[in-house]
Amino acid sequence: MKRAKIAIVGAGNVGANCAVWAAERELGDIVLIDIPEMADRTKGRALDLAQCGPVDRFDCKITAGSDYAAAEGSDVVVITAGIPRGPGMSRDDLIQTNVKIVKSVSEQIAKVAPDSILIVVSNPLDAMVYTTWKTTDFPTNRIVGQAGCLDIARFRTFIAMELDCSVEDITALLLGGHGDDMVPLVRYTSVAGIPITQLIPKDRLDPIIKRTRMGGGEIVKLMGTSAYYAPSAGTIRMVEAIVKDKRRILPCAAFCEKEYGVGGYFVGVPCMLGRNGVEKVIQVELDAEERKALDESIAHVKELAGIADKFL
Repeated sequence: MKRAKIAIVGAGNVGANCAVWAAERELGDIVLIDIPEMADRTKGRALDLAQCGPVDRFDCKITAGSDYAAAEGSDVVVITAGIPRGPGMSRDDLIQTNVKIVKSVSEQIAKVAPDSILIVVSNPLDAMVYTTWKTTDFPTNRIVGQAGCLDIARFRTFIAMELDCSVEDITALLLGGHGDDMVPLVRYTSVAGIPITQLIPKDRLDPIIKRTRMGGGEIVKLMGTSAYYAPSAGTIRMVEAIVKDKRRILPCAAFCEKEYGVGGYFVGVPCMLGRNGVEKVIQVELDAEERKALDESIAHVKELAGIADKFL
């Protein structure tokens, strides 16, 4: 059976950890790509990770460099390239610089891997997925952003901390942009099937929702840079769903036209991921308050896309 080929563009903290998770799960052969100035470091990381194989008992080919030709024929390409978010910097502040970077990466990938599925992780996420789509002109099912997998992981983590229970028993859902105006859906959140509202009073649940929305900023404040363990773990769950055709329902930034009344933008929604990328967008019923919050989040996504357009 032919192994999948996974290219990861950007071998910084997120990209390198994506490679680790992918290798441990033996999802396929891995190619790490970074700018020429980082070529030696990238090759060193790939070699270091390859030498974990005998210890951790995974078997896959791991290579690295700065030449995009190495990504030729990739089944999945993960784009993490871009400058990280620093203290006091909003995701919006990143747009001008990262649009240029992601545009350049997307142009190169479109040439060498025109049939690949692209998973965008670069921030600000909603604008970068839009940039990738506009640059590559790939079918929208083959472009998807990693956002909800991370945001829901944070939501579930904070709920588990509050209840002192296993995160494995928590199911949650959220919609909207990847930022401070994301929409955690309390009505669709439960612990072992028990509605979360029966377990956590509103005065305790509201701070958890706020902490989830500000989760990225909290880590930046603590570490001085963006998170990387959880974002990379969430990304590789998406890669796994695609290369194994698992058809998992995961929260991702997917293209929505009529769905949720978005009108042609990439927004965080539950969707089915399989060998064709986004196989289906799942629509859930929303009450008036949820609809209002989602509309506000969508408006911000459109605003970010409009800013990105200026630099494309």
